[in-house]
Amino acid sequence: MDLGLRDARVVVTGAGANIGRGIARVLATEGARVLVVDIDGEQAERVAGELRDLGAPDAAACPTDLTAEGAGARVTAQAVAAWGGVDVLVNNAGWSRPGWFAEQTDRDLWRRTVEVNLFAAIDCTQAVLGPMREAGRGAIVFLSSDAAYGAVRQGIYGGTKAALISLARTVARENGRFGIRSNVVAPGLVLPPRTTTWARARSGRAGRTRCSRRTRSTRSSAPRHCAGTPPRPTSATRSPGWPRTPRRTRSPDRSWPSAAARRCPEPLRPR
Repeated sequence: MDLGLRDARVVVTGAGANIGRGIARVLATEGARVLVVDIDGEQAERVAGELRDLGAPDAAACPTDLTAEGAGARVTAQAVAAWGGVDVLVNNAGWSRPGWFAEQTDRDLWRRTVEVNLFAAIDCTQAVLGPMREAGRGAIVFLSSDAAYGAVRQGIYGGTKAALISLARTVARENGRFGIRSNVVAPGLVLPPRTTTWARARSGRAGRTRCSRRTRSTRSSAPRHCAGTPPRPTSATRSPGWPRTPRRTRSPDRSWPSAAARRCPEPLRPR
């Protein structure tokens, strides 16, 4: 597929493994230049090498702890120094420790979850807005989660992911006038590579069924599926608002739309 991302300058946080790595690999096959941001420097270097092998014109590692003061500015500075700007930011970095909400009373756990999942996205987003405004275009993607709508044993994590949805809406409303768009991807269950024990245990039908009962989604996906179709940084569309979810309404002949029509609605347009 051609997503119009050839030579795009993309920053992907948490790109060393799982969803972030899957997104970075798809971007590499599309010909984008990718900055691999991850707290694990050795793994970030390995992924950057993979991306170059997949066809990325350039890929660089940025070993960074995004919870540190000024981390977002340092990440942005590296991309600007190497490529002259940032076209796309993918806020993917995240962390979770599942547990029953009534039992997770450790404030250090709360702080770490909020710092990694929310504060890191705030920091990186604020840092890239300057270069994007100067360029008059840009796209920011926030990796939220199905847990944002409520999930068993993911109360605190889900709360931070719900906050990302609100943050993405605000960024879209405030920066659409500058040609910057903000969107959310909220995947359900994403299985890590099958080489892990966890993935092997849940790759069968019984394992998928147990997991799907705890989430709103009834199907699982692989990390690469989260790449989807990221916003094209070259688009001239300036969307100051956020599209509404269409209501299920009757057609002019008073009949309800077919199941196929509900699965494939008309493209949403900004109001």
